[in-house]
Amino acid sequence: MLQKLLKILKNTHRHPVNQALHSVGAPFYALGIAMSVGYLAGMSTNIAAGSAMFFAAIAMFVLGHKIEGNLRSMAPVLLFQFVRASISGRSRRRKVARYPLAK
Repeated sequence: MLQKLLKILKNTHRHPVNQALHSVGAPFYALGIAMSVGYLAGMSTNIAAGSAMFFAAIAMFVLGHKIEGNLRSMAPVLLFQFVRASISGRSRRRKVARYPLAK
């Protein structure tokens, strides 16, 4: 299952601009979450800066997938489809076949 997931990720992040946006966005995403959680835990982090970093990262991810032409292959969408297919008992092969980039 891990190999299949890595193959899907590799196939949906081919464009160099998408890769660059994800490379910049991933640290922003992690820091944004860490700052927001830190604020909620009572640490002296700036919730506005954390939220701005989080939403900027999401914007970078969406823009990268839009440039690549595979908005429906973003991680949250694929995760939702995987969970929904697992819960409903449908075959994962049938579900993945609907999205040629996820092969």
